[in-house]
Amino acid sequence: MLSNTPPPPYYAVIFSSLRTKNDDNYAETNAHMNQLALKQDGFLGMEDASSDIGISISYWRDLVAIKTWKENLAHKDAQEKGRQLWYQHYKVRIAIVEREYEFLKK
Repeated sequence: MLSNTPPPPYYAVIFSSLRTKNDDNYAETNAHMNQLALKQDGFLGMEDASSDIGISISYWRDLVAIKTWKENLAHKDAQEKGRQLWYQHYKVRIAIVEREYEFLKK
């Protein structure tokens, strides 16, 4: 399902990753992070996909909300586990969404 975001402008955090073969507690931690993000002030939604490359895009009201999420203690713990166990390589990009449009077949 696609996120129902408000009219722009808002921010997108794009997390692209290559995983290691280690799946130790990854799914549980990922689900927990998603639940925590839902409760984070300024969180607008999330979309993700994975094949050879994992891509998660989260949407945020402003840069303050993004920084607050980055500094969340449980999120910081998950970031460290990601560097130690789950990710071979990742890149985070932060972008402002200035325009959006959509198509929905009914």
